[in-house]
Amino acid sequence: MVEAKGPRLFTIPAHRAFADALAAGLIRQFGGDDLGLARGLVLLPNNRAKRALTDAFVRASAGGLLLPRMVAIGDPALDETVGAAFDPADDPVPVPPAVAPLQRRMILARLVSEERARAGQAIDAAEAVRLAGELARTLDQLLVEEIAPRRLREIELNEAMSAHWQRALDLFAVVLDRWPAELQRISRIDAAERRGLLLQRLAVRWDRDPPAGFICAAGITDSAPAVARLLRCVADSPRGMVVLADLATGMDEAEWQALGPHAPDPVTGLTRRSIETHPQFHLKLLLERMSVNRGEVRLWRDGSDHDATVARGKAVANALASAEFTAKWTTLGPEQRRLGGIAAAELATPGEEAQAIALALREVAETPGRTGALVTPDRGLARRVAAHCARWGIAIDDSAGRPLSILPSGTLLTALAEAATQRFAPLALLTLLKHPLVRFGDARREWLDGVRALDRVLRGPRPAAGLAGIDLHLRTARRAEAAAAWWGEARALLEPIERVFDGGARPIADLLGALREAAQALCGDALWAGPAGRAAAELLREAEDHAAHGPAMIEPASLGPLLKTLMDEVAVRPQQGGHPRLAIYGLIEARLQTADVMILGGLNEGTWPGLPAPDPWLAPRIRTELGLPGLDRGVGMAAHDLAQALGAPAALMTRARRGGTQPAIASRFWLRLQALAGDRFERATALEGWARALDDPGEHVPAAKPMPEPPAERRPKAIAVTDVDRLKADPYAFYAKRILGLTQFDPVDADPSAAWRGTAVHDILERWAREDACALDKLHDRARAMFDGAHPMQRALWRPRLMEAIDWIVAQMGRNIDAGRTVLAVEQSGEIAIAGVTLTGKFDRIDRLPDGALAVIDYKTGKPPSPAAVREGFSLQLGLLGLIAERGGYAGIAGKARGFEYWSLSKKGDAFGYVTSPVDAEGKGDKVVPEDFTTLAARHFSDAVADWLTGTRAFEAKLHPDYAPYAEYDQLMRRDEWYGRE
Repeated sequence: MVEAKGPRLFTIPAHRAFADALAAGLIRQFGGDDLGLARGLVLLPNNRAKRALTDAFVRASAGGLLLPRMVAIGDPALDETVGAAFDPADDPVPVPPAVAPLQRRMILARLVSEERARAGQAIDAAEAVRLAGELARTLDQLLVEEIAPRRLREIELNEAMSAHWQRALDLFAVVLDRWPAELQRISRIDAAERRGLLLQRLAVRWDRDPPAGFICAAGITDSAPAVARLLRCVADSPRGMVVLADLATGMDEAEWQALGPHAPDPVTGLTRRSIETHPQFHLKLLLERMSVNRGEVRLWRDGSDHDATVARGKAVANALASAEFTAKWTTLGPEQRRLGGIAAAELATPGEEAQAIALALREVAETPGRTGALVTPDRGLARRVAAHCARWGIAIDDSAGRPLSILPSGTLLTALAEAATQRFAPLALLTLLKHPLVRFGDARREWLDGVRALDRVLRGPRPAAGLAGIDLHLRTARRAEAAAAWWGEARALLEPIERVFDGGARPIADLLGALREAAQALCGDALWAGPAGRAAAELLREAEDHAAHGPAMIEPASLGPLLKTLMDEVAVRPQQGGHPRLAIYGLIEARLQTADVMILGGLNEGTWPGLPAPDPWLAPRIRTELGLPGLDRGVGMAAHDLAQALGAPAALMTRARRGGTQPAIASRFWLRLQALAGDRFERATALEGWARALDDPGEHVPAAKPMPEPPAERRPKAIAVTDVDRLKADPYAFYAKRILGLTQFDPVDADPSAAWRGTAVHDILERWAREDACALDKLHDRARAMFDGAHPMQRALWRPRLMEAIDWIVAQMGRNIDAGRTVLAVEQSGEIAIAGVTLTGKFDRIDRLPDGALAVIDYKTGKPPSPAAVREGFSLQLGLLGLIAERGGYAGIAGKARGFEYWSLSKKGDAFGYVTSPVDAEGKGDKVVPEDFTTLAARHFSDAVADWLTGTRAFEAKLHPDYAPYAEYDQLMRRDEWYGRE
């Protein structure tokens, strides 16, 4: 090889497969000697790029090949991975080790907490850890850009700067002042600083003593000063070369210069804004820092069989031009707008988009030898595509991984922390106990039987807090025997963590230790198995090791959010073993990758490009004055990634017109390509149609109103008075309840419903009548006792209302006694035969009136039925109870029923409690005359029985919807499909 003078810089345009072109060129230049490649060193941007280049070498080699050493420039152990090219023994002062990331996070969280507390703005530990992560990222940017922290003191804040940013800047400066002392105390330095020192020493060494083999820095886009100096050293080395990815050597000079970075105007002192959102900005900045001119960069000679056309590459570059230069689009000819080989699919929803991508990948998999890859920053879309492919037995590795927080090991730790923090509230407790890792293995079936029994008992209002509250609830709840027998096993596993979490603020290590031990007791070794389990174990180990560096004491409630913050940042990557010709990449993992078909998914604004993450510490103007990268620079990197991915032989772009809950806006990149291509913007209409057709049911035939007609022998011959209204107003609901035997469970941790409150009040009044003989001075104690095991929220919200209603009952009972009324019986069941069936009923109370007649009383916690409902033949419960009493259905009770009263405990006017009746002696208010009420009830009841119980009439859904407020069977009857069409 003839050594060239001056820096040796090359670029591989986007329409060429970077890794394949690079491998072909290196083999051509150094493959003549058997050890020529093996003596070389290739610097690459990341570990994924190392794998891509290795695969390219395998594709390009005809036989065996000794590969060069490949080193990721961002490797924290750079001094070890470069091997003999970096010998620490040659350095008189070794580079200090870097502080562990989590150790630094904890120290910074403590500093933030202390400074905020000193300023009178105390925050919890979870928020301190979150802010510490943002602070660490900003600190790293300062170190990478080699900006001295003292520059913060030199910034002059004007009055326009908000007080928020001034406080944030002051706090940031104070933390930075304290941070060096913390590093000195533990004899460590920042990882970013260490990387910069290693790169600097490597550049000095290679400048003094170049390696014997070649050095090639390829595909590196990092424009950090230390990286730029090393790349300049490599470019100047006798056997060195720098190969850039898609540098726009053909861009117009005026457009190139407009990108920036710009120096301040010598007259005005103002600086023209750089176009950081352009895909070439970071490369131009890198060249500036390398002190080389774009004209010194030459085109890499070699290509591969995986390249696209030159015309497409130019068209994509034109589409991504700066806004002020897009006017040239009107002068471009058809050949300069040609996006041949790129198709676009626009789908309705993210689910349909994932379906289309999966279909495209399946087509690739079914074509022998063809490769395909999905590139997307949307990890939700990536998971959906992988799930769709799994339906067809196609396993695809998502190289970007998934956050630990959504994997089973992570969700178990979060669920356990939340359950302990919420003092084992039913929903949090059941979420934990039902987790798939709990009692994993042979014991799980028996465990789930117990959990399901507990689930049934805990439905309804929340019991008192803590494990003791569950104990009390199991002792007092109905049908709790099975759950109570099993609960001891679960309680023993949870009791240790309750003792720790109920003790107030504690050191983080104590809480983490209790969490780890409880998780181990619940799950065993299954919790720590697999990639996710190992990641969780490693995170907990590091967190416990470094907890002493963090905030001294934290509240248990902060542990769950703190853990989730940390687990969100842990990417768990799959083990190798997916489909050999298909892959899913994030944007970083996709750099330097190639495939026959590249699918660019999620091309919506806010996804690709993503929304810039705000910096909570430094205002945008402060970042600009310091020389830090703008928050929009990621947009330019995303545009460069897009251009690279569109360089595949065939490319497919996809987007969904709607996001999760609202319309989505097409990515600016999508719109630019569409505007440039115009009528030549190719749509993948066939793929769009397939995606829609795959789950298309064909003809949609809505369900008709259900009208089951069971045979006479299947129809019940006994009915309770409480079911008569349901039978008449919504026969299907009666059918579902009584014939199908379906009942609805109460929600877990539900608010006290009207039915629950009614049951509780009935229980109080029944005990008061049976055990206290309706003694007026005993009722208050009965009511207060009901709340002994209740949740504090119920005691706070409902007890005052109930006690006021109890006062009214006591007063009303006193007035009745004074009027000569006596309580005859309470809560008694009875039955009579009528119209060929048995009518059963249980009254709340029956009084004997002064004239000897009976008064039937029904307690209500809500609003009593209206007189109109009674006239229409509904709400006849009191009449039917009176009918049973008149016909001797209740033992020991005889007489004519003339009084029918609802005692409502709800509010009327300014007070709780009132009496109303569906009857009136003179028929006023459209009410029934008392003597006719039981006769009216018997007639309506007999008609209903003749239709549905002894007859053959169909059980029609919502026959009288105005009197059918029941909704528990609406889904079963598919009401929404037919209601309003009948």
